[in-house]
Amino acid sequence: MHKFKRLLHKSKRSFRRRLPPIKSGDRIDYRNMSLISRFISEQGKILSRRVSRLTLKQQRLITTAIKQARILSLLPFLNNEKQFERGESTARTAGLRTRNKIK
Repeated sequence: MHKFKRLLHKSKRSFRRRLPPIKSGDRIDYRNMSLISRFISEQGKILSRRVSRLTLKQQRLITTAIKQARILSLLPFLNNEKQFERGESTARTAGLRTRNKIK
């Protein structure tokens, strides 16, 4: 029976330990834009701990730094690179408004 239990256990595999994204010398601050921008997605969202591989304490510090930078307008709240074209949207709504007024 003991032999059977041993067969079911997974063997201990050596795995490559990933380096932490924030080095000990880096200071987490709202003014350190090069550091903060690494933890923001393309849409402007704060990356999760699972994605960014930060510790809990580092994630809290990064989150507060990003929020402070947004409040001080060093970072945008939304990062809309794909801006909607104003001409098309106003033309569509203008057409709807005139139809409603005629009826």
